[in-house]
Amino acid sequence: MPKRILEGVVVSDKGDKTVIVKVERTFLHPLLKKTVRRSKKYHAHDEANSYKEGELARIIECAPKSKLKTWEVLPKGDQAASA
Repeated sequence: MPKRILEGVVVSDKGDKTVIVKVERTFLHPLLKKTVRRSKKYHAHDEANSYKEGELARIIECAPKSKLKTWEVLPKGDQAASA
């Protein structure tokens, strides 16, 4: 099964080698037929500590690295190539 890739904004970079990425998704409400926005925060592994708060980051699923971290950020160079 392919690994999921999500894109979001870094909301915290205070942890060592960890960033918190807020990913927003939109969907149509089944009854009201209105567009609804939902967001979720993911803890992601950032080996190089390269991401700062407010930057756009892409994260990919990985094996669990700690209790909360099951995602890792794609290196900054890889994002331009895959976009």
